[in-house]
Amino acid sequence: MALRLEGKAAVVVGAGQTPGETIGNGRAAALLFAREGAMVLCVDRDLASARETVAMIEKEGGRAFAFEADITREGDCKALVAEASARLGRLDILHNNVGIGAGDGSVQRLEEAAWEAIMAVNLKGMWLTVKHALPVMRAQGAGAIVNISSLAAIAPANIIAYEISKAGVNKLTTSTAALNARHGVRCNAIMPGLIDTPMAIENIARARGESVAAVRAARDARVPLGGKMGTAWDVANAALFLASDEAKFITGVLLAVDGGMSVRRG
Repeated sequence: MALRLEGKAAVVVGAGQTPGETIGNGRAAALLFAREGAMVLCVDRDLASARETVAMIEKEGGRAFAFEADITREGDCKALVAEASARLGRLDILHNNVGIGAGDGSVQRLEEAAWEAIMAVNLKGMWLTVKHALPVMRAQGAGAIVNISSLAAIAPANIIAYEISKAGVNKLTTSTAALNARHGVRCNAIMPGLIDTPMAIENIARARGESVAAVRAARDARVPLGGKMGTAWDVANAALFLASDEAKFITGVLLAVDGGMSVRRG
């Protein structure tokens, strides 16, 4: 059976992860892309964490490189695209996985500094990576961009900056898709629901002063499909499909990976 990304060059932004019991979305995507034949540039602000992901890929026989970048800085975004072109020879896939939510809250409680930080990382950073990847992909006449949004983009969650930033990611995705289809560049987004990742579970448990087990059980209980959260592999498998040639006629899609939460009523 042919590998689904054989010969492809992929950049995974946010390929490191928060320490924890489970695997994060970015690391899972990087590993899965490599297993399916892609050469992967693992980008993260935490270079040591990106290198851990590279080591995992190389242990499985894949090819990967680490690159340090802060995507809130345009120079770093320009540099990561240049690094991908130099290291990988081309840029077939851009997978945007970076996102934060620390300090968020309701409209009346959110502080300005938290708003600005969340918007800079979640929306500005994603725009900047797309901005600098597009000229390369358009020159090639092909490319696939996958942005990680959130179910919070369409459902209230009392975290207003995160919700608005992810709604912005959705619009960035559909606009990019519409304006670049004639150049052979596709752009889609994934909206994860409740996913069992270190950033979600360990961070929430720490912030609330609750046990990891209690946080996990409460989140599991909210999921219609099987009463259990998804994993980073569920998100990564969706990303693999959207990045692959199997999705060559799909662009501008906002795909919920949420165990049925977005269609639940009552």
